[in-house]
Amino acid sequence: MGVAFARREARSHMVPVVLVAYDPLWPKEFQVEADRIAKACHELEIRIEHIGSTSVPGLSAKPIIDIVAGVPPRSEREPYVQAFRELGYEHKGAYGIRGRNYFVRGSPRSHHVHLVSRSTQFWRDQLLFRDYLRGNPDIMLEYQILKRQLAIAHADDRRKYTAEKGPFIQAVLRQARLTSA
Repeated sequence: MGVAFARREARSHMVPVVLVAYDPLWPKEFQVEADRIAKACHELEIRIEHIGSTSVPGLSAKPIIDIVAGVPPRSEREPYVQAFRELGYEHKGAYGIRGRNYFVRGSPRSHHVHLVSRSTQFWRDQLLFRDYLRGNPDIMLEYQILKRQLAIAHADDRRKYTAEKGPFIQAVLRQARLTSA
C-alpha cells in the first residue's frame, strides 16, 4: 500500500458513519446524475447503474448516491476520467480496487462513481447484491439491522464499519449466485 493511499485511508476512516432513513428521492437523484454522466460521455460507450444502499427501496443508508459505470473490456479510461472531471468529480484512482477508477463529488460528499469494465466481478457483484436485496425483503431487513448496529459500534470509524459488513455481503452474494445459477 502506497503512502498516499494510507493517508487517504487514515482520513476516510475518521469520517462519521451517519445512516438516514430511505429517501424516495434517491432514485430521482440518481437519474439526474446518470443523465449528466451520459451526456458528458455521449461519444463513449457506458452503462450507468444505481448501486449501494440508496438503490434499495426501504433501506437506510449514508446519504450518498453510489453509481457503477460500466465500460467495455479493455476500454481506454482517460476519456472517461476527463468526462467525470468536467462534471466536477474528483478522481481518486483505483482507491484500493484493481481495475477501478473511483470518483467522488460534493461537499459534503453526495456521489460516488465506480468506473469499471462490465466484464469484472466487481460489476457483476454490485448488481447482484443490489438486485438480491431488492427481491428479498427479509435479507434487506437483516442487512439494515446489521448496518445500524455497526453504525453505532463504529460511529467514528467508517473503515471498520465497512469492513465488518463484508462477511454478510459475501454470504448474500454466495446465496444470490446459488439462486441465480
